[in-house]
Amino acid sequence: MASFAPSKPPASSFSRYVITAALILASLAVVLLLAINDPRPPDTLLSIFATRFLGILIEALPFLVLGTLVSGLIEAFIRQEDVLRLLPRNRYLATIGGAFMGLIFPVCECGVVPVARRLFTKGLPVSVGVAFLLAAPFMNPIVFASTYIAFGFGPIFILRFVVTAIVAITVGLLFALNRQPETLLQPASWQKETLHTGPRRNWKEGLQHTLAIASTEFFEMGRYLYIGCLLAAAMQTFVPQEALLAVGTGPVLSVIVMQLLAFILSICSTVDSFFVLAFVNTFTTGSVISFLTFGPMVDIKSTMMFTGVFRRRTVVYLVLLPFVMNLFAGVLINALGVTF
Repeated sequence: MASFAPSKPPASSFSRYVITAALILASLAVVLLLAINDPRPPDTLLSIFATRFLGILIEALPFLVLGTLVSGLIEAFIRQEDVLRLLPRNRYLATIGGAFMGLIFPVCECGVVPVARRLFTKGLPVSVGVAFLLAAPFMNPIVFASTYIAFGFGPIFILRFVVTAIVAITVGLLFALNRQPETLLQPASWQKETLHTGPRRNWKEGLQHTLAIASTEFFEMGRYLYIGCLLAAAMQTFVPQEALLAVGTGPVLSVIVMQLLAFILSICSTVDSFFVLAFVNTFTTGSVISFLTFGPMVDIKSTMMFTGVFRRRTVVYLVLLPFVMNLFAGVLINALGVTF
């Protein structure tokens, strides 16, 4: 009988676990250093930090589970030729289509990372995967609904859709200029499976394989999520948000502040619309839009998860390019005088 247990990790994975442990220790060291210099009582700090850490982690875990299950289903039931057949032959048209793949795979920023990595191994071009990775946290029916409930079908909803699509497609097209995935992705992400044209698995075998893959990927991606949640909780606890918001005035500075706030808070895209409602009367329209577009693309926890898929230099691009483009979009919206 065929075995569906995950294959034994390569020897190089040992160094990855060592690096992960080092990152966790470094994160804890940062937390301790910040705590030492904070005037609040240690028990108060610990309580606030623990509450925020658990809040972020509990909010994110269900979506990571969903993402790893979808990844397992893709591995078990979708063959490489299926992916290649569905994609346009033109890589640029395929990249544009990648921005709307969230309509097929409705996952947020925590769940989209394992799905994208699995699709890379199925032959998905990096440019298409990047567009999907950046756009899917908003370009899915669940977040469409939450944004509509919070703001209605008006400027916020429309601009969130337009800016997200433009930024995701533009970044994806920039990645399309590089045709060597091994220079962008971690080895486990770009080493494609052998083209298989044999019979498909039956449902029982497929579900066994799905659960095996999902469990392995959950623990692999979970460690990056854990570190991201740890850092996000530390930033929320020790970086005074009131001071950050106090300087958030003006057409440019307000956009920068709201993007930094989105990065630090790491709020799931399914609920961020309701959070930002508190700022609509005090912050500029462009800054609110930038919060709603940049946050789902890049935050602390998703950045850590990126490192499990992409090489470090690629992760830097995946953070800086959306930041700069969303900043430009937010400033332009303010310059045009768009209001709610």
